[in-house]
Amino acid sequence: MCHQTQSEKIRYAFSSAVVVLLAATLVSTAYAQEEASTAEGAAGQQAAGATDLAKKTQNPVSDLISVPFENNFQWGAGFEDEFSYLLVIKPVYPMKLSEEWNLVHRVLAPVSYFPEPAPGIDDAFGLGDITYQAFFSPESTEPFVWGVGPQFQFPTATDDILGTDKWSVGPAAVALQLNGPWVYGALLTYMYSFAGDDARDDVRLGALQYFINYNLPSGWYLTTSPTNTLNFEADDDKWTIPLGGGAGKVVKFGPLPVNLSLQAYYNVERPPGAPEGTVRFQFSFLLPRGR
Repeated sequence: MCHQTQSEKIRYAFSSAVVVLLAATLVSTAYAQEEASTAEGAAGQQAAGATDLAKKTQNPVSDLISVPFENNFQWGAGFEDEFSYLLVIKPVYPMKLSEEWNLVHRVLAPVSYFPEPAPGIDDAFGLGDITYQAFFSPESTEPFVWGVGPQFQFPTATDDILGTDKWSVGPAAVALQLNGPWVYGALLTYMYSFAGDDARDDVRLGALQYFINYNLPSGWYLTTSPTNTLNFEADDDKWTIPLGGGAGKVVKFGPLPVNLSLQAYYNVERPPGAPEGTVRFQFSFLLPRGR
């Protein structure tokens, strides 16, 4: 793990906490204002619809077509603790296989800027390795929802430091519970390489993304959804463990619903060169599927 002074740890943890508190304060204030001015009838139905959409965005295997753009502004990256940026475009497309089963297609396409990872190695900007996931999920099992399937990673990176130069495959599984205003669960994946550049390290990477969401009226919600990773190929500092959270809201731009969220995370464990923390701003275009 990278060495940090106590003051640096406090400063970065404080920065993350401030963003989370600001987001939570924004939700509380805006929610109080909306609560005071909410009308009955059509306005109430629209608010309920926004809350239902928010819950669907929190379910990785819902029947909602979406195109999220996850912007990660990161600090403390590289050997000189610099700024880095990661955009992950994550389109989700559910298909109805039968009356009982859905197949949910998910793609993760990263575009990133990363500073010098070591002296003499240039920084890089470009496309990373693209991941495709397919989840087979029962049509209706609420309040408990689950899905399982394969995932594949392709060596599409435009720079060596942005990818693995390996073809990788592995299982993926998600399970979640919808309980009133709560939506909580976990997404578990494992990836291992089977082909690619022999000069590059093999891939054996596990990831656990747990998510806890509390939904408020009118499409507002509080959330935490950190992704914990375990690099089985690393000799030391195998773990990346972020802590944090934030808030979000489903809004409408004309007829198009959009999910907006702001979150902050601090890595309490991380390998050398990995970012110390992240401020994440995500916007997702939502396309509810006709039934």
